[in-house]
Amino acid sequence: MKTQRISLLAALGVLVAACSGPDAPQGDEVAALSTDGKPAEPRMAFVHLFEWPWPAIAEECESFLGPNGYAAVQVSPPQEHATGPQWYTRYQPVSYKLESRGGTREQFVDMVARCKAAGVDIYVDAVINHMTGVRPDAVGVAGTPYGEYDYPPLYSFDDFNHCGRHEGNDIQDYNDKWEMQNCELVNLADLKTSSEKVRDTLATYLNDLLEVGVAGFRIDAAKHMPVEDVEAIMSRVGPEYYVFQEVLTGDSSVVDRAAYAEIGPLTEFQYESRVADAFKHADVSRLRDLGETVGMLPSEDAVVFVDNHDSQRGDHVLTYKDGLDYYVANVFMLAHPYGYPKVMSSFAFDQRDQGAPETAPIASGMTECADGWVCEHRNPGIVAMVKFRNAMHGEPMVHWQEHEGGLSFGRGSKGHAVFNVSSEPAEFTVDTDLPAGSYCDLLSGIGNADDCAAVNVVNGQMTVSLPRMSAVVVQRD
Repeated sequence: MKTQRISLLAALGVLVAACSGPDAPQGDEVAALSTDGKPAEPRMAFVHLFEWPWPAIAEECESFLGPNGYAAVQVSPPQEHATGPQWYTRYQPVSYKLESRGGTREQFVDMVARCKAAGVDIYVDAVINHMTGVRPDAVGVAGTPYGEYDYPPLYSFDDFNHCGRHEGNDIQDYNDKWEMQNCELVNLADLKTSSEKVRDTLATYLNDLLEVGVAGFRIDAAKHMPVEDVEAIMSRVGPEYYVFQEVLTGDSSVVDRAAYAEIGPLTEFQYESRVADAFKHADVSRLRDLGETVGMLPSEDAVVFVDNHDSQRGDHVLTYKDGLDYYVANVFMLAHPYGYPKVMSSFAFDQRDQGAPETAPIASGMTECADGWVCEHRNPGIVAMVKFRNAMHGEPMVHWQEHEGGLSFGRGSKGHAVFNVSSEPAEFTVDTDLPAGSYCDLLSGIGNADDCAAVNVVNGQMTVSLPRMSAVVVQRD
């Protein structure tokens, strides 16, 4: 199925000279479509506008994401879901009506069209492993009634797995592959994805999304479905889309990630832990040989992020609450060529289950998010790095150098990045392939040559003085 994935990515505007070749495109070779359906300029990073309503996403595509070079938006699950203010109720489907906390079907269709016109694709977070938590009769947010293993007219009791291993059918042993894929994930009614009826029903939902213009999917909880089930469902979907899968696993997992990668790229959760170690503990060796380290995915199979909506509610990764450490980690992610990077855009939270603010992320006439919306994707430095990532398309990483408390690397002869991850100011002299001359530090001037700090390259070297936890990034015009 990997050869099919190449053709699907090519249809999405992948800028690769020979898409019919045997190798999958690299993780940073996904591009948005232009308004005439032809490949636009390379766009190599996307954003997760977590819990944003559809009208606000449409506005953001037009006013900010498109003009600043973002490739796509991952949106929260659009199907009807369980009631409740918690963020996770979006991940408890009741029906496949496009009526949710994000807005109505009409608003969703309008958002997809407006974003596409702005050169920004929409990736839907597709929840296909399960329905709601198992509970007595209730009603979804669009008014659809449902009950225990009963979601008329979609599913009834026999359309679900009932593993019978433990009271409540919940997964208890995550090292038991059969149990993990046939019992219930935290009491969520587990769909029998081996059933032809269930597969057809799920494919109908995904095809409906494609018909309204969605460009791709994130498959939620993919590892909780046998890989042959995911493959069977996705084989009914198409013909053109980008797909990546949530496979939360490490080296010792009972799940074979390579098998899922034959369907499409995976979320590389080891990346965020390595980045957290590097920037929390000044251990830059954790960033060496990404994608070649034992247990990590090849670049073409990896979707990477500093944090996501699940992991930011733990304590093992960097989040917006970590200030400079988080910002510089995102600079690194966007400067380094590994994987297809996703920028997290959060709302502030104090409790793990806390839902999004009821106010709009950005009020009319405002240029900054407020009222509890964090909007990391609007940070001027992160925006500058999205543009840098796009400009570095196809450029190899060169001159990887580790320093005491820091690291540096180039992107061919077009750019170079230097990081101080220590708690003290530091000066570094680094080798670079940049031609001799004076360059603008993109992070000090945010691309404005009149305001930015100058960085000089002499005889293939540049010397930079960096405050604690900071970076310098330069780019050849």
